[in-house]
Amino acid sequence: MVGDERAAVLEVAEQAKVAARELSLATRAKKDEALLAMADALRADALKIESANREDVAEAKSNGTSAALIDRLTLDFLRIESLALALVAVAALDDPIGEVIRGWRVPNGLQITQIRVPLGVVGMIYEARPNVTVDAAALCIKSGNAVLLRGSSSAKRTNHALVSSMRRGLEQVGLPTALIALVPGDTH
Repeated sequence: MVGDERAAVLEVAEQAKVAARELSLATRAKKDEALLAMADALRADALKIESANREDVAEAKSNGTSAALIDRLTLDFLRIESLALALVAVAALDDPIGEVIRGWRVPNGLQITQIRVPLGVVGMIYEARPNVTVDAAALCIKSGNAVLLRGSSSAKRTNHALVSSMRRGLEQVGLPTALIALVPGDTH
């Protein structure tokens, strides 16, 4: 079973790597369009997301999860709208890609320049905070990177719903859905 999960993770990572290459060539306008489409998709899917979250919250309560953790886990319609607004806010940020950090000329006349470029694929491991699913995806897309997400099992339904919505937004603008993926399997 562990071998199957490993193979599944490697497959998702390979798909993300291929997708990241495509995103690295995307313009700022295309990345911003994707972020706005992702925000629209979250809004359109708010009922599905809230329903999935209710199931996660009910399970967490039955498992004796603390009230503080339940609060962090909970997504109501207002919080879903807040996530959509966060995507819009990230879209409004300057594109970090291509920004010159610093430069200098060495004695032989060669110009050295440090420029921001995408990393490729970013992995995120986090606890029962579904907002991190959206925040991580937004920042990675803006910076030209794919993202592999591993949230807490207590938010698995919510995370699946969020990722499904955001991937639909990517698809609507012609970007690969593999840019945002959940790490498969339930083991660590």
